[in-house]
Amino acid sequence: MNQPSYFEIQANDVAGAVAFYTKVFGWSAERNPNVPIEYWQVETEGIRGAILARPVPVPPGPAGTNAYVVSMEVVDFDATAALIEKLGGRVAMAKFAVPRTCWQGYFIDLEGNTFGIFEVDTTAA
Repeated sequence: MNQPSYFEIQANDVAGAVAFYTKVFGWSAERNPNVPIEYWQVETEGIRGAILARPVPVPPGPAGTNAYVVSMEVVDFDATAALIEKLGGRVAMAKFAVPRTCWQGYFIDLEGNTFGIFEVDTTAA
């Protein structure tokens, strides 16, 4: 069973990150008081995860991603991308086709974390 099954998103403003991701993806989140740092457990329609207080500073820029990047499958790429930007997220790599597979793009959240979204489309070209 070597497959992703849990994710963690680090943030300086944990409440802001929780608000951003729950609004964009419709996730639910609940603070876990048993963890020694601010830690919000996240429920999605699939993989489980958390949003937590960043334990160490982010490396100085410019720097590439120093972590795994997770891409979320969405029903409507354009609508989700518009919502991300409306809530303060930024485009890191504009929408592009993965031929005969999907539409993919990457964004930067309010905490400087990179994440992707994709819409399955076997006619993408």
